[in-house]
Amino acid sequence: MSDAFRELLKRVGSGTHTSRNLTRWEAAEATRMMLTQEATPAQIGAFMISHRIKRPTGEELAGILDAYDQLGPKLQPIASTHPVTVLGIPYDGRSRTAPLSPITALILAAADCPVIMHGGDRMPTKHGIPLIEVWRGLGVNWALPLDQVQTVLEQTGLGFVYLPYHFPLAQGLVPYRDQIGKRPPLATVELIWSPYAGNAHVVAGFVHPPTETMFTETFALRGANQFATVKGLEGSCDLPRDRTAIIGIGQPGGQVPLERLLLSCRDYDLAGKDVPLTTTTQLLEDIQSVLQGQPGEMMQSAIWNGGFYLWRCGASLDLQSGLAQAELLLTSGQAHAKLQQLKASVSAFVAVPS
Repeated sequence: MSDAFRELLKRVGSGTHTSRNLTRWEAAEATRMMLTQEATPAQIGAFMISHRIKRPTGEELAGILDAYDQLGPKLQPIASTHPVTVLGIPYDGRSRTAPLSPITALILAAADCPVIMHGGDRMPTKHGIPLIEVWRGLGVNWALPLDQVQTVLEQTGLGFVYLPYHFPLAQGLVPYRDQIGKRPPLATVELIWSPYAGNAHVVAGFVHPPTETMFTETFALRGANQFATVKGLEGSCDLPRDRTAIIGIGQPGGQVPLERLLLSCRDYDLAGKDVPLTTTTQLLEDIQSVLQGQPGEMMQSAIWNGGFYLWRCGASLDLQSGLAQAELLLTSGQAHAKLQQLKASVSAFVAVPS
């Protein structure tokens, strides 16, 4: 048992009237002791549920990220025209709507806007389809050593930090999510974590407005101002078409409030329905159809998302031109060619005996 961790646990778990928020340093220490299993399983589970009930603060999230920076993986800076975009998407996946971010990532990479994604396998509490399964279905297996992922990122403009291979300390905490039956604050941190050592543009999905406020406070404390928040599909970075997209843009110097964007696809002749998630097989067929330039609801959603992110990443001057560029990248086969390049780059390592 860790006596030091027990003191931190008492501070967050003492109830409504006597518990108190942790300092940034204390939150970092608590996270470090959980990641390294210096704290006991009973202590870790108690801390996770107590911290969730108390609700984390921006300062505590900053401390958790400090520990992630200390103990977690980092892809190294690459030469690029545009900053690397890191997409913060819930690790427990999707269960109702089709994930669009792999298509978005291919569109961006085809326009020389590099992208890093991160996540794990099927994960509690939702156990939805994770990004790693979508990529595998597209022929891309990210189960590579980190230095090989680095090479793929440099060659193709796409990278993926896969928890079981690249951050086993964090993977060791996944079973606690199932055992406590709730997402712990670590699940919130994953939305704003950047496993990249260079200049990154972090995009964080969220569901509840208080979460966005915490994100803003955390980014300000960590001196980050190149970020965006998206009230996306199932808490992801995917812009919806069934409703107005609510987006926050980080201000220079970390100033608050965020610049607010309210975007309706109806204003750009892209009105329609969000594509439902049925089966993995159907999802992969739909993605391949979009990459082959075939029209349909998913194509419209891909253009809506791709156009916004091309604009946000600086590849297009405005949203309208971004939408036109996204459509061209899809219908001309350039996004599909990027997938083929990615598959070849990854396969070159998979084929090499260890």
